[in-house]
Amino acid sequence: MMKDCLIIGAGPAGLSAAISAAQNGVDVTVIDEFMKPGGRLLGQLHEEPDHVWWNGIEEAQKLFDEVLNQSIDLKLGTSVYHIEKANDNWLVHTNEGIYRGKTLLVAAGAAERSIPIPGWTLPGVMSIGAAQVMTNVHQVKPGHNGIVIGINVLSLAIARELQLAGVHLQGIVLPPEHLLTKGVSHPMDVFQSLLHLTHLAPSPLLKWGGLLAGKSAFIQRLSLQMYPKNGFKLWNISVQMKRVVTEIVGHEQVQGVKTADLTASGDIVPGSERTIPVDFVCIAGGLYPLVELVGVAGCPFKYIPSLGGHVPIHDERMKTPVDGLFVAGNITGIESAKVAKAQGHLAGLSISEALGKLTENAEIKRAIEHIEKTREKALIQFHPDIKKGRKHMETIAADFQKKEVSGQ
Repeated sequence: MMKDCLIIGAGPAGLSAAISAAQNGVDVTVIDEFMKPGGRLLGQLHEEPDHVWWNGIEEAQKLFDEVLNQSIDLKLGTSVYHIEKANDNWLVHTNEGIYRGKTLLVAAGAAERSIPIPGWTLPGVMSIGAAQVMTNVHQVKPGHNGIVIGINVLSLAIARELQLAGVHLQGIVLPPEHLLTKGVSHPMDVFQSLLHLTHLAPSPLLKWGGLLAGKSAFIQRLSLQMYPKNGFKLWNISVQMKRVVTEIVGHEQVQGVKTADLTASGDIVPGSERTIPVDFVCIAGGLYPLVELVGVAGCPFKYIPSLGGHVPIHDERMKTPVDGLFVAGNITGIESAKVAKAQGHLAGLSISEALGKLTENAEIKRAIEHIEKTREKALIQFHPDIKKGRKHMETIAADFQKKEVSGQ
């Protein structure tokens, strides 16, 4: 059966796109490999600046209820392994058969980067995202006494969620320095990467100090030299920018981690090595756009670090250079679920326009403006140059379109 639109991914971007497209008369099928709709929304739980709690499970349910109201075809537990274009239509190959559509939106989200550490194959070692899903989605604690390796936005947010679930953490520390941890294992690199999060600091003094440090390299060096080896407490969780895990130890499962203190220049302090007993370890290597499927579809990419890595070329309407192919959400750059949701709404409108079911250009313009406003209000930004990255992508997409029109 031919559909107007196929959507891969039932996260905030995919579900929002399905809703806005269906509201304009588009016949939509959404495909997702997980057993529940919502994507990464399902694991999120945090307090907003206005003290209102953001509960991802509740937000996912709201979207799901609207999907049901729109009679959208939702295929869960369905894995996509190939996509192709035939006779100007899209064929999506899954474990449940082949789905056909006139247009295709890929909202596959993001995946976690792994950081190889000696002992990381022991049972009890997991990604920080896996711990989040276990705790917030399946209501199962990953352990009783753990440690997080990798200091970034994601690890800070999820460590707080684990704490709220009654999980004890020994702290958040750095990974060992090697080729694959460049930029995330040196105290100064990590310190600088967190300066754009000073608005989240637990005290006015730290907020003021962070703002001041962001304007002076001298103050940054001085601050790091004075940074205590046991770290500062954030939500009573110790963030230790001058301590590194050198090895995860255990026999049949995790039993502890070997750590060492670091100088401000990143050198191990002789004699500071010790073993900390833990029963689980979370590795936080950050996120990158999950772009394999759009690559199979023949979509060109551009490497933009502030967006998380290689991202599909797309314009401000979420349209790629491949006719009938759209993208939305973290596949276009790592941002919050609220931004992904706004992007999905826009993508649904753009698809409706492409199918001739929407002629109101003002509605698309409002959707684009809504994305910008949502980004401005975002509590957390995964990269301080996200806006520059987005503008860079818009320029690339415009240049790409000009070359196609001129036949170059």
